[in-house]
Amino acid sequence: MYFIEQMTQNEIAEVLGIGRVSVVRMLAEARTRQEVKISIEAELTEIIRLERELEKRFGLDEAVVAPISDATADPISVIGAATGGYLSKAMMSGMSVGVGWGRTLSSSIAYIRARPLDDFKAIALLGGVGIARDFNPPEFAWRFAQIFKGDGYLIPAPAVVDSVETKRALIERCGLNDVLAMAEALDAVVVSVGDIDSVTTFYRGGYLCEKEREELAAKGAVGDLLFHFFDSDGRLVDHEINDRGMSVEIACLRKAPLRILTSGGAEKIQALRGAMQLLGPTVFITDEHTARALLKG
Repeated sequence: MYFIEQMTQNEIAEVLGIGRVSVVRMLAEARTRQEVKISIEAELTEIIRLERELEKRFGLDEAVVAPISDATADPISVIGAATGGYLSKAMMSGMSVGVGWGRTLSSSIAYIRARPLDDFKAIALLGGVGIARDFNPPEFAWRFAQIFKGDGYLIPAPAVVDSVETKRALIERCGLNDVLAMAEALDAVVVSVGDIDSVTTFYRGGYLCEKEREELAAKGAVGDLLFHFFDSDGRLVDHEINDRGMSVEIACLRKAPLRILTSGGAEKIQALRGAMQLLGPTVFITDEHTARALLKG
């Protein structure tokens, strides 16, 4: 009556002699039992246009643009859903995948289709052990590995240390060389970016103090990629904190044939422009409002 005959819920209630609330419940149950499936057949032509323009502008192999109804809404959930859908198809047996962290990547977990993959490895690209949060590197890396029944490899160190000497000692004397060596031959990387001005993951987590943030901004930093702070032209800024991050080097990330950058939001436009040049992603996943803003510049 409802889906085929196009009757209203009130009309159905009268015919069946039940309350309208019961009709609503029955329709919801039918969807839950998958007796009713709804699909959208019309092409989202504007979304497709944005994807093709992003690919042309930034030299991408593929752009994925997620629709979002409210320009002022936080786009993380829709970007996360699009990222999860893409990763569900892109991950294959035998792959070694380097993964970053952040709210966007964490939100994608719920949308990745779980399936076992043979000889699948997920390698954390950044330290962060010691702070238990939903969006820290160990959390995302091991959950990502679990989804595909693979092995997860972590960098058992803080995200940033107090000196270059400490970093060198951790790498050379504490067994981090093995994990970093794995990052030299990745099949894919999956990363997001943070911006320098707003309260990003690093800033929230206490990894970056206000004095350091101001110094970085004064040197032209617009964002960070795995604690590598860069300017709008994609060049690493001259600041000692770039040498203290316990993360894989950018040159190493660029060796991966599949480089997936997923991020969005009005505050990240400059950071994303810089990241396009710094990382050279092959795949970019974002929302439609971020896509339009990127194409305006």
